[in-house]
Amino acid sequence: MAIRWYPGHMGKAQEKMAEAIRKIDVIIEVLDARLPSSSSNHQLDEMRRNKPCIKVLNKNDLADPAVTKAWIRHFEQEEGVSALPLSARLHADAKQLIKLCQKTVPHRGRPGWPLRVMVFGIPNTGKSTLINTLAGKCMAKVGDKPAVTTCGQQIDLRNGIVLSDTPGILWPNMDDQDVAYRLATSGAIGASALDYTCVGLFAAEYMMGRYPELMKVRYKLSELPETPTDMIEVIGRRLGCLMAGGTIDVHRAAEAFLRELRAGKLGRISLEEPLHPADSAAADEEVPVLVD
Repeated sequence: MAIRWYPGHMGKAQEKMAEAIRKIDVIIEVLDARLPSSSSNHQLDEMRRNKPCIKVLNKNDLADPAVTKAWIRHFEQEEGVSALPLSARLHADAKQLIKLCQKTVPHRGRPGWPLRVMVFGIPNTGKSTLINTLAGKCMAKVGDKPAVTTCGQQIDLRNGIVLSDTPGILWPNMDDQDVAYRLATSGAIGASALDYTCVGLFAAEYMMGRYPELMKVRYKLSELPETPTDMIEVIGRRLGCLMAGGTIDVHRAAEAFLRELRAGKLGRISLEEPLHPADSAAADEEVPVLVD
């Protein structure tokens, strides 16, 4: 099933944001640390021109740490780009981000010359959570579904920094279905635009190839089944996704598997790696097994 999802408000918001960037000093792009490339709006590079950009790899606690280190090196090779892994809910991490903004544009942030920062990100990367943590109170609406934020606002942090919030934006062209399926796996695509069974099979195939030990530990297996379909059925049986007569409810099993994957129940995983050989080498380090 091809995934197509581009809520109507996003096109208009993108036009307004391109215009607003002219008055901004620093751009913070909030990415999902598990899929930094797929969760980036690549039109931002065009829109930001020479504005400095901080790539925030949020949900760092859910991502494979070796792969995240590779992504940090990868991004910091780009002109005018810094990268910072963090968890948007942690105040200590938010303070690091504030310091990095101040370091990036040291000549602003004083009375009459606020440091103007725009926070940018596709849906469900944790942009609103980060804004609320930076502000120290609930300023942006947060939800576990994508496209919760639909209009922008300005927030004075009262420390010399003024934030501009933006709606979560996806690019309109999703012809690369591998990207679309990675986004769907992470939860960035609206449920109405995806088939849980197809996305669950995609995720199972990836996990069986990249993180087989995590799959074995979580679902108490000595060996993995041969196919993603068989894997989903095993997961369905383990999680009690049964219909009358003991038949596996594949849809429920796929949905339950995706919930576990998104919540970090299988451990810290990344859904993609940098393409640069030197960066990818770091991703081959041993992956820690973290299950509850």
